[in-house]
Amino acid sequence: MKENTDFKMVAKTFFGLEEILADELLKLGAKKINIGVRNVSFYGDKGFLYKANLSLRTAIRILKPIVVFDVNDDKELYSSFFNFNWEDYMSVDNTFAIDSVLNSDFFTHSLYVSQKAKDGIVDRYRKLFKTRPSVDSINPDLKINIHIRNKCCTVSLDSSGKPLNQRGYRSQTNIAPINEVLAAGIILLSEWDLESDFLDPMCGSGTLLIEAAMLATNYPPNIKRSNFSFKNWNDFDLDLFVTITKSVLSKTKPFNNKILGFDKSPSSISKCDQNIINAGLEDVISISKEDFFRSKKHNDDYLHIVFNPPYGERLRIDIELFYKKIGDTLKTNYTNSCTWFITSSIEALKYVGLRPSRKIKLFNGKLESRLAKYEIYSGSKKKKNSN
Repeated sequence: MKENTDFKMVAKTFFGLEEILADELLKLGAKKINIGVRNVSFYGDKGFLYKANLSLRTAIRILKPIVVFDVNDDKELYSSFFNFNWEDYMSVDNTFAIDSVLNSDFFTHSLYVSQKAKDGIVDRYRKLFKTRPSVDSINPDLKINIHIRNKCCTVSLDSSGKPLNQRGYRSQTNIAPINEVLAAGIILLSEWDLESDFLDPMCGSGTLLIEAAMLATNYPPNIKRSNFSFKNWNDFDLDLFVTITKSVLSKTKPFNNKILGFDKSPSSISKCDQNIINAGLEDVISISKEDFFRSKKHNDDYLHIVFNPPYGERLRIDIELFYKKIGDTLKTNYTNSCTWFITSSIEALKYVGLRPSRKIKLFNGKLESRLAKYEIYSGSKKKKNSN
């Protein structure tokens, strides 16, 4: 009988994307999936850890818990880290960094917790080896995550390193780019059937277009990343990683519809074009310099529209006029479409002049936002078959 090598992992995400992430994990083959707040826990083996980092669209990072203990004060925190067998995970030549997240009455300063934990680790190495590993907060070999809830301290290894939204394709950005993980989550929340044309009419630097194209072609979003922290772990299996990489790439597929982007800014179009090339998706995405408010659909086929309009936070606009023009353009020129857009200006939704059929609470950075859905029917309320 094959030995069970599964272990627990925790995928971090943004508020509102937990169920989407759980669904991704289920389709990927995860076991014992449990939805939390801004996180989803699951079980899998080492190969699945690699696959999750390469393939998940709505995960920010993947943690592997290695020890749990109770801590009542800073002395217990120090001794718990001093007494743990860190030499099983890193040598004195490795660098490390510690990130702490606290939900505790006693422990309230994350930097202090990280410092005490660091002291325990380096003092252990000094005692055992007369030397110590160095701290590197920028690009450490081992990234350690501490989560204290009340008195329960969970210590995990961060397998991802840099956040997984850093896909590697976005070399050019505008003033207010949307996070890649949030963009992927919005597209998944919009329930695009992948059998109709997709439009982002205010595409900016192209994040929504690229995430849509990767979803439509089943392209693993982090395949171009060269740096994952798990590559520095003692048990990293290069042959297994290469096998997993080939496996996820083999599941890509062609997309037979159109993914379209508009922007009225020449500089945005230029940045968008470069990012699309970086992602290797120039054969899937078409962009053009066009003002959405002067545009229209050119056929009666169903169209799926997703975009991230200005909120008036970083890009100054006349909120009332701008959002009224969005509604007018959709009503007049985009019948037989389903439109989703995110805004942190809850007030702005009043000016669209259309009743949203859904509103989903999300956060764009620290901005509480709403993802709103508008269905623009032509004649009847039956969605036309796009085939």
